[in-house]
Amino acid sequence: MVRGRISRLSVRDVRFPTSLGGHGADAMHTDPDYSAAYVVIETDAEDGIKGCGITFTLGKGTEVDWSRKGRGAPGDSGRPKRGVGLVGQAGGKEKQMLAQGYPAYTTSCAWLGYSDDTLKQLCAQALKDGWTRFKVKVGADLQDDMRRCQIIRDMIGPEKTLMMDANQRWDVPEAVEWMSKLAKFKPLWIEEPTSPDDILGHATISKALVPLGIGIATGEQCHNRVIFKQLLQAKALQFLQIDSCRLGSVNENLSVLLMAKKFEIPVCPHAGGVGLCELVQHLIIFDYISVSASLENRVCEYVDHLHEHFKYPVMIQRASYMPPKDPGYSTEMKEESVKKHQYPDGEVWKKLLPAQEN
Repeated sequence: MVRGRISRLSVRDVRFPTSLGGHGADAMHTDPDYSAAYVVIETDAEDGIKGCGITFTLGKGTEVDWSRKGRGAPGDSGRPKRGVGLVGQAGGKEKQMLAQGYPAYTTSCAWLGYSDDTLKQLCAQALKDGWTRFKVKVGADLQDDMRRCQIIRDMIGPEKTLMMDANQRWDVPEAVEWMSKLAKFKPLWIEEPTSPDDILGHATISKALVPLGIGIATGEQCHNRVIFKQLLQAKALQFLQIDSCRLGSVNENLSVLLMAKKFEIPVCPHAGGVGLCELVQHLIIFDYISVSASLENRVCEYVDHLHEHFKYPVMIQRASYMPPKDPGYSTEMKEESVKKHQYPDGEVWKKLLPAQEN
């Protein structure tokens, strides 16, 4: 039975001026404006069912992605999707998720664009809010990294977890040398230490750093299951990071979850950006309930930016993702926010662009 046919498709360039506050800055992207190609597929069904999809970018990348969508390229399309929706009857693992949530870590307090005072202020607030796992951006300047990591480690103490993220900044020997110096801060992992498609490079870094107690986390830039298969076969990572938008569809993500289970590698998804937390929460909870059945060494990234622009924003309690109770993939944005931040004609950009040109 056909509920309805596609009656309209819209693609809009939505950009948020996060660079103004230094939010999202890392060793490779010093002034990103978190953005998305936002797709809505409407139907003529009586109940008005529609599908919403996003592909996260850093601004100018939206223009490239827009052209891909216009040619029918794969991606996180606007198909209606069924989310986890833990309502009604629930088994043991479902009840555990509803009561305790899925463990998360925060990246929000340690962007490279933040001053030391801002870093300290945000780290102190995160501790007050109950966070026990923290990630710091590294890779641009070693002495700067040493200073900032010392600040964070002193604030969170030796018992809490620290991760590091180089955002692909280094070549292989540089990654090993740099992290050998940062090992004193006891990081759980170094994320994206080199080019994301350098499988053997990651394997070399892993072999050098694992004896120091530092794991390799990567995958957010991997665009298909084959790259993940090679990373797993080469023993090039200890923590696997799927991305809810970059991999082509939910099905591709699920295939990676299954491979991770086979290789007994924990999945710790990449999130943040525009809507990535909202999307990936469905994947991690599915992984726990239906695939891995374990929370050991598993944690999902959380970034406290831009959730207010979504109709069904992610819920964080006690530093954990609480399962969404609404149907769908949590992708729909508020129409008011879309109009206001549409590039270049939205209200926000009509004010900012002339100022930037001057």
